[in-house]
Amino acid sequence: MEYRRLGESGLVVPALSFGAGTFGGKGALFSAWGDTDAREARRLIDISLDAGVTMFDTADVYSDGASEEVLGAAVKGRRDRVLLSTKAGLPVGDGPQDAGTSRSRLVKATEDALRRLGTDYLDLFQLHAFDAGTPVEETVSALDDLVRAGKIRYLGASNFSGWQLMKSLAASDRLHASRYVAHQVYYSLVGRDYEWELMPLAADQGVGALVWSPLGWGRLTGKIRRGEPLPAGSRLHQTADFGPPVDDEQLYDVVDVLEQLADETGAAVPQIAINWLLRRPTVASVIVGARNEEQLRQNLGAVGWELTPEQVARLDAASGREAPYPYFPYERQEAFARLNPPLVGTRR
Repeated sequence: MEYRRLGESGLVVPALSFGAGTFGGKGALFSAWGDTDAREARRLIDISLDAGVTMFDTADVYSDGASEEVLGAAVKGRRDRVLLSTKAGLPVGDGPQDAGTSRSRLVKATEDALRRLGTDYLDLFQLHAFDAGTPVEETVSALDDLVRAGKIRYLGASNFSGWQLMKSLAASDRLHASRYVAHQVYYSLVGRDYEWELMPLAADQGVGALVWSPLGWGRLTGKIRRGEPLPAGSRLHQTADFGPPVDDEQLYDVVDVLEQLADETGAAVPQIAINWLLRRPTVASVIVGARNEEQLRQNLGAVGWELTPEQVARLDAASGREAPYPYFPYERQEAFARLNPPLVGTRR
């Protein structure tokens, strides 16, 4: 396993992390993802640790907290060997204090996560969404207090826009508070919007990307092909509306190249899609999930080898799309491009 620093922090994380969204199995969305119990989870964590995967990511909204509970039970007795990452901020109930990132909400969310995970500190705590109703100064101050109290080691955000993340970082700097060192983002061969604004921001500000849904919400598994219906067992039948939108033609163009590369390399389609992400700028760790041992072992096969530059270029060509305003001039016009050197390996 390859290990990397998370942004400009001292936290070292594995290139692959394990996402525990399949643990618990409560509710329409998460029951479609999986219903792994503590015994099965312990087996998956055993395999992960043997492969060098040490970070496990969850959230309070995953199966109404059951994911945190199952993960906590599965790592019991080996807390010093794992990094526990969780998220809060999305609604967990109908009450006025059941959502957002106010001081009271963050204190309660942290205490609840510690209890469910069976630990006295969180290695990484991330805001699951930006709360426009709470002043960023209140949010970053509350998080800094939790860090100083020893309940949280490192801070991150998830699903923030560029201005939201930059405003939060600026507030942290102004208040001399702990900064976000991670941004958990959607990024895949069929969803490269992260590259336009958030990737350059991350490179400039020292924020590492933790990638969720690297297989495009289950579309880059090798089972979805041009001209064929969705497989009967695909979770997309129940979950497609919850995830990021994907243009079908773009998907099929990417899958065509992935299948060609699978024939050339002997690697599976999902392994190639993940391997491509591992070489992208600012990516610290790619979060992989698994409903069973077979899926996990396949995902773990994404590390330990590299696509050639020519193979990467073919995937770039198939997955690339025209940049939206105000970014397209920086691609099209030399004068704009001269002012902004590209990040290595991106379309800019």
